[in-house]
Amino acid sequence: MTSTTITTLASRCKAAAFFTAIAVILRIATGCSKDEKEKEPVVSVQTTPARRAPISQVISAEAVVYPLEQATVAPKISSTIKKFYVQRSARVKKGQLLAELENKDLSAAAESTKGDFEQADANYVTTVDASLPQQIQKAQLDAVAAKSNFEAQQKVYESRKELFQQGAIPRKDLDSAEVAFLQARSQNEQAQKQLADLQRVGKEQTLKSVQGSRASAEGRMRGAEALLSYSRIASPIDGVVTDRPLFEGDLATANQPLLTVMNTSRLIAKAHIAQSEAAVLKVGNPAELKIPALEGPVKGRVSLVSPALDPGSTTIEVWVEASKPDPALKPGMTVQLSMTAKTVKDALVVPTPAIYKNPEGTDYVLLVGSDGHARLKTVQVGVRNAEFTQIVSGVAAGDPVISSGGYGLPDNTQVKIETPAPVEKDSDNKSGKSEKPAAAAKPAAKDKD
Repeated sequence: MTSTTITTLASRCKAAAFFTAIAVILRIATGCSKDEKEKEPVVSVQTTPARRAPISQVISAEAVVYPLEQATVAPKISSTIKKFYVQRSARVKKGQLLAELENKDLSAAAESTKGDFEQADANYVTTVDASLPQQIQKAQLDAVAAKSNFEAQQKVYESRKELFQQGAIPRKDLDSAEVAFLQARSQNEQAQKQLADLQRVGKEQTLKSVQGSRASAEGRMRGAEALLSYSRIASPIDGVVTDRPLFEGDLATANQPLLTVMNTSRLIAKAHIAQSEAAVLKVGNPAELKIPALEGPVKGRVSLVSPALDPGSTTIEVWVEASKPDPALKPGMTVQLSMTAKTVKDALVVPTPAIYKNPEGTDYVLLVGSDGHARLKTVQVGVRNAEFTQIVSGVAAGDPVISSGGYGLPDNTQVKIETPAPVEKDSDNKSGKSEKPAAAAKPAAKDKD
């Protein structure tokens, strides 16, 4: 063979080996892809069977404690504080005298106006009971006398007129009788008019005059007495004195706080909650108030659900009144409220973490089928709280619901059910290390039971 032939054969052998190697690699790759395709992924999950149990919808919120009744007592006048009759923490009754301001000038003014009123009152009584009746009686007597005199003079005039016509008396006597008659008639008319005016107008106006004088004097007296009463500060409610910022001798300014009285026997907690949560609350719903200082919660009830939104926060104000306030519960404290809005005694419940929402906002759960695959199931939920959720439709009692490991799990995924690890108690562990894994497994074990 020539050298050229040997070279050609060598090149062909190398090409054949190269293609053989590529075929082997492709065969291996194809076999691996088939194996991977045939091997289905398995996801480990934990399940909890849907079960029948009572469930309550509990709304939690942070609140501030206030007294149901509170009065900030402020004087209506400015004066020096003469004396305080109570200290802080003193229990007081409604109407009890708390403090007194300097009031000598007000007391003198009250005495003066009282004297003016008594004088006006006496004048009123005298006018009504004595003066006015006497005036009317005198006018009546004058009217009777004037009428009698008029009738007498009329008779004299008529008699002399007849005699004059007969020529028995001179003209002078007739003229004298006529003058006397006209005077008597004028006096009679005047007396009758005076009596009528006094009975019709004078009596009414006289009464109004004396009544007005009496009412004016009484008004001045009551005003002076009111100013004097403003110097005596009384409690408007039953309660406890919680604040007294001034001291005896200080100047008390009108309309500025002098004392604060709170009725701590009835305390309420005010909270602002979202509209969706407030919509299910009603007056009378049971509630609890929790503070760190107390071992157990303080029982209460919802006493007010505001009918309008708070314009600043677009929330609704809710009041919870404590049934029997604990001495440790004080106004101004921050407490945690738990309000039970609704309770279903025999509900089908699943753990709340087992409820998911799809992009459209529909609730669904994942069930484990008999073939070991996860099945997506659309559900309708009812009462919900932090631990459990009521299932109205979509799941039957006893259905195994994936409670852990189901987030983002596609439908028809093969799953492996794991049993929660038992809580391990190391009696020799005295180092104080935290056992968080055991604590995390406790709720799942509880659900399984």
